[in-house]
Amino acid sequence: MTGLSKMLMAIGAIIFLIGLLMPIFNLGKLPGDILIKKGNTTFYFPVVTSIVISIVLSLIFMVIGKFR
Repeated sequence: MTGLSKMLMAIGAIIFLIGLLMPIFNLGKLPGDILIKKGNTTFYFPVVTSIVISIVLSLIFMVIGKFR
């Protein structure tokens, strides 16, 4: 396998795991996420969830990079 295919498989596996863990850890509805409801319009911006996912992915890629 080439390096690109391995990287794409790793990214896919990480996205899959995040999808599995989101309902368990209630990601997507953390304190600090912005939710505005007016009439029949809803605006949702997951600020804190984005930061948490960014930190977790940074740590995962840092660990993967150490083993290269």
